[in-house]
Amino acid sequence: MITVYSSDWCPFCTRAKMLLDQKDVTYQEIKVDNQPSKRAEMTKLSGRTSVPQIFIGNTHVGGCDDLYALERQGQLDTLLSQQD
Repeated sequence: MITVYSSDWCPFCTRAKMLLDQKDVTYQEIKVDNQPSKRAEMTKLSGRTSVPQIFIGNTHVGGCDDLYALERQGQLDTLLSQQD
């Protein structure tokens, strides 16, 4: 399962979701806007307070820049393929 903690106003969230959409993968989006319990859950799981926070299976990928770094390194497709 792919999970993206995001916010409506965040351009980095939009970019990260665009890349996942281009990869034609399904992901669960959890919006943390005005939801302190969801933001606290995200922070506990990731250790970070910024959005997006992306999880592919049990792997915490990190944020948008981290996701794109995996893509540049040719590692994103491999990680995504393990979710089938």
